Amino acid sequence: MFAIVDIETCGSKFAFQKGRIIDICILVHDGLTVVDKFSTLINPECYISGFYTNISGITNEMVKDAPKFHEVAKEILSFTEGKIFVAHNSSFDYNFIKDEFSSLGFPFRRETLCTVKLSRKLIPGKRSYSLGNLCAEIGIQIHNRHRAEGDAVATAKLLDILLQLKTTSKEYKTKSVSQIMTTRIDNIKKYILNKLPETCGVYYFLNHDKQIIYIGKSVNMYNRALSHFNSNLKKSKAMLNDLYDVDYIETGSELISLLLESAEIKCHKPLYNRQRKKDVFTHNIIFFTNEDGIMNFKIEPYDENQNALLSFTNYASAREKLETWLNEKELCLRYCHLTSEESVCFNHQIKKCRGICAGKEDHELYNLRCTDIIKNHSFHKPNFVIIDKGRSGLEKSFILIKNYAYSGFGYIDENAQISNTSDWNHYKEKHTIHPDDHEIVRSWMKQKKRQIIITPQ
Repeated sequence: MFAIVDIETCGSKFAFQKGRIIDICILVHDGLTVVDKFSTLINPECYISGFYTNISGITNEMVKDAPKFHEVAKEILSFTEGKIFVAHNSSFDYNFIKDEFSSLGFPFRRETLCTVKLSRKLIPGKRSYSLGNLCAEIGIQIHNRHRAEGDAVATAKLLDILLQLKTTSKEYKTKSVSQIMTTRIDNIKKYILNKLPETCGVYYFLNHDKQIIYIGKSVNMYNRALSHFNSNLKKSKAMLNDLYDVDYIETGSELISLLLESAEIKCHKPLYNRQRKKDVFTHNIIFFTNEDGIMNFKIEPYDENQNALLSFTNYASAREKLETWLNEKELCLRYCHLTSEESVCFNHQIKKCRGICAGKEDHELYNLRCTDIIKNHSFHKPNFVIIDKGRSGLEKSFILIKNYAYSGFGYIDENAQISNTSDWNHYKEKHTIHPDDHEIVRSWMKQKKRQIIITPQ
């Protein structure tokens, strides 16, 4: 195990007034990837001159409320204990930290590894071995140069290359650095792809600690995983750097994979998934017909017992959807409850509302446009079952709709004959149902023209 360390200081060790540490970052590296991090500004209890502020960008104001060294000493000991102390020009960082502990009356001893010295041996002939110049030459991008965390991350990437060079010492003279950088990713790629089948399901990318970092779904999990390795997106490259293992669940059905993926993302909230993480719903859009026979849409606080058309994780999303309908269907602000119930709405004044609020449009014509929206987001029957592919040729999958709402999924024998709703319930698998599951099913049904649908008795 390695503790990759970088510090910023407000003076040198040999100055008239000795410098102090003002920024520190420690990255714990297991030999394959970074698995933990400690990073903080430090109050040096002395003045930071403009010279050192110009180097690091760290001001006296920034460290005013930061912890003092003795307040983070325990964390520094913990993050470096039992590990090799790695730094670019390690004598500088190590001796500064050693002296800080010495002033507390505590001996600090760690085995050290200097990436400057190791780079000179394994990547000879470079113009300069400063961190900035060396990284620029071999293609490592440094973010926040001369801040502890930015330089530590760059040192970690450099260490990855050096470790690969060291383990392939007989080959490294004939390989470019860029080729060696891809060795780990190639090995992970082969391992991951060998484990995933070319079937429909949900797959889980895991890091070194077996934590789920990404959840995906596909009708061909092998091909979908392959696409991650071929991607040039920054997110994909960062994820592959953390990737260590994979797991999967076969579903047979594309629709079940969509539903299971959504539920699992809400449950595990993986680092590299952006969509469908939120599992708390705050608002609904409901619809009703008022005493004048005019159809209304309204945003209401979420109630799971409410017969909602759509549910949302925040008010802004609900408002955005309602405003989309306003524009597309020329609806009225008054009957979407976004303005006063007595006035002629502003949209009519700018000719975006046909005048239902001013008595200039027939109720039936207005209601027809509202009905189109409702049909677009509703099931066509109160109770039915979608039959889909199973995980093998011996079974079928089913998705159950009950009382106009998604009720769950399950699997049955291919030759099973079921017509009663209670029998379908018996075969359902136990999964948490979320309000947006209904929209997943509806959207899938619009795209698929050949699903088999039966209506239970």
